[in-house]
Amino acid sequence: MYIKRNIEKTVLELSKQYPVIMVCGQRQVGKSTMLNAIKNNMKYVTFDDFVARNLAKTDPGLFFDTYGYPILIDEFQKEPSILEEIKRIVDMKNLKGEETNGLFWLTGSQKFRMMKNVSESLAGRVAVLDMSSLSMSEVQGFDKGAFSPDLVSLKKRQFSKMDVNEIFELIFQGGMPKIVTKDIDRERYYMDYVNTFLERDIKDLSQVGKLNAFYQFLVYIAAHTAQQLNYLSIANEIGVSSPTIKEWIAILERSGVIYLLYPYYTKVTDRLVKTPKIYFMDTGLAAYLTKWTSPETLANGAASGAFFETFVVTEIIKSYYNAGKPLNLFYYRDVDQREIDLLFVDSEKIYPVEIKKNKNPTINESCLKVLEKYNMKIEPMLVLCMSETLLPLSRNIYLCPISII
Repeated sequence: MYIKRNIEKTVLELSKQYPVIMVCGQRQVGKSTMLNAIKNNMKYVTFDDFVARNLAKTDPGLFFDTYGYPILIDEFQKEPSILEEIKRIVDMKNLKGEETNGLFWLTGSQKFRMMKNVSESLAGRVAVLDMSSLSMSEVQGFDKGAFSPDLVSLKKRQFSKMDVNEIFELIFQGGMPKIVTKDIDRERYYMDYVNTFLERDIKDLSQVGKLNAFYQFLVYIAAHTAQQLNYLSIANEIGVSSPTIKEWIAILERSGVIYLLYPYYTKVTDRLVKTPKIYFMDTGLAAYLTKWTSPETLANGAASGAFFETFVVTEIIKSYYNAGKPLNLFYYRDVDQREIDLLFVDSEKIYPVEIKKNKNPTINESCLKVLEKYNMKIEPMLVLCMSETLLPLSRNIYLCPISII
């Protein structure tokens, strides 16, 4: 069963504006399946095919004479030199006054390789999209667009009543399409996934020495989702250097496995903590790595709050990925340990957001005072929680059900 992806509309719209669309994302999130579902009469080739890949490497002109275009090229990062030929074709057609938009769709799971060449070869010719595993909205069959913390927008959004057990079933399951749509063994799937990730995407990278140490690092990061990133602590725990940990973090980020959320600060706020927080983009994978055995044990365990926060934050991120929109999302924490989970920031306003697992959490309005230093309009705080409806606690604080994301 194929679940319609919310990013489909974004791909089709951008194909009317750019010659090249590049879709990046974590392995097995459904990039190829989604693009094949909407490609219509586009040709398709994968660089997992050695013959096709070798032809692209040795004679890129003959490659396109053979396969033609418009074309979808899967796993293109395995032969990134093809970008130069794509650039030549686009420029040649532009000089002739011919249509170029939507000629090439490219996809791959190794953004750390892909972006090395794209920025130089295809500047101004490519739209780059990130794609993640299935969102809660996609599983439920909704396309609500990018989440906005604005109250007027929120009152127009669809949401369903869900209890905490249903949420933790989603958290434990994760959003990998094969897990959601097929009756397969979850443990076996994630075991194979991790092995494939280590053996295909990681093994040949010069930054990774010992795969055993990298696996321990992967487990450590999963166990510390929704926490601040401390390179030295991780290095001491795993037994490698801090520079190595920084390189490994970069690999996970560019592979789409994690998201780094940075604190919001300006030159006048030098007492703020400036360390990013780390979020695992698929909670099911994180739960597998940290050996949680069921949704119930996870919901009642010590990590339940961190996994709940991770789920909410990544659902917001996914909504922006699917809409192809930039996300001005931060968090707040100062040296006095005062913290606000999320800040949506635009040029004139700050929208503070707290995340609570409870149904009726208690929030002190005084926490908003820490934002006064920015001299921006502070919008009412949203408390994303298990509330059944959008409900004001006061003029400055609203409870908001997480299913509204």
